[in-house]
Amino acid sequence: MAPMIPSQRIEYSAIVDRPPLKLPNNARIVFWTIVNYEVWDIGRPMARQVIPAPTGQVLLPDVPNWSWHEYGMRVGAWRFYELFARLGIKPTLAANARICEDYPRVAEQAKKDGWEFMGHAYDQQPIHKETDQLAMIERSMNVIEKFTGTRPVGWLGPGLTQTLETPENLAKAGVQYIGDWVYDDEPTTIKTDNGPLVTIPYTVELNDIPMMIVQHHESDYLLKRAIDQFDRLYAEGKDRAKIMAVAIHPYISGQPHRIKYLEAIYDYVNRFDGVLHWNGVQILDWYKKAAAQK
Repeated sequence: MAPMIPSQRIEYSAIVDRPPLKLPNNARIVFWTIVNYEVWDIGRPMARQVIPAPTGQVLLPDVPNWSWHEYGMRVGAWRFYELFARLGIKPTLAANARICEDYPRVAEQAKKDGWEFMGHAYDQQPIHKETDQLAMIERSMNVIEKFTGTRPVGWLGPGLTQTLETPENLAKAGVQYIGDWVYDDEPTTIKTDNGPLVTIPYTVELNDIPMMIVQHHESDYLLKRAIDQFDRLYAEGKDRAKIMAVAIHPYISGQPHRIKYLEAIYDYVNRFDGVLHWNGVQILDWYKKAAAQK
């Protein structure tokens, strides 16, 4: 069959035209934390740059930008582990499967702390560059399953990249939900030739890559925007369930000058009743039950 464009996978739906979804115990909002751990191959151009190449010429190996990312795996990640252990929150980990091989100490801590592993490709390069996309997806799922003992049910493309064939490949590999479609406040179900996939609202707006590295905001801006986002969604959550995602990377939000603002986000939202800190699997299970009752 010919690849489907998004409008063929799901019909347009205005949120005001749908029956409201409800969370258990009159909760208003799900706060979904996604931590991203990646492997940047020193033999390729880096996934992104904090310092531009001299005179704009990309040079390999790109040691300064590789080192910037490496800081996250050596230092920044441990600030995340301390924060979420203290709060009793078990985030979703968007994991390049290769972290299980190249950074087993980091991956083992996430496993020990009970984080949900979500597939995030084998290592950090766009899916469009893969010569055998399905094989890469299967490899990623298998490596994580072998390391954790549990096959992931979620997937986030590196850089949210997909081709038109990706949903079919993901469903074939056993993926049940994706974060790449950031088009709603609620989960939705899309069609594939290999069965349905649930979309869960990931975020590019409350994501430290575009905010800090692309837009160059000051360190406290993530806190300001998160509060503004939360306040509005919490108010709207009185009438229908809302999901708020925050996406963070250890080489960005794990930096000493930013970590206190990340901590302050949780200090703020935890003052409110009716806030659920769920991972992707919990959101998926709730949505499946809620959708079945419509």
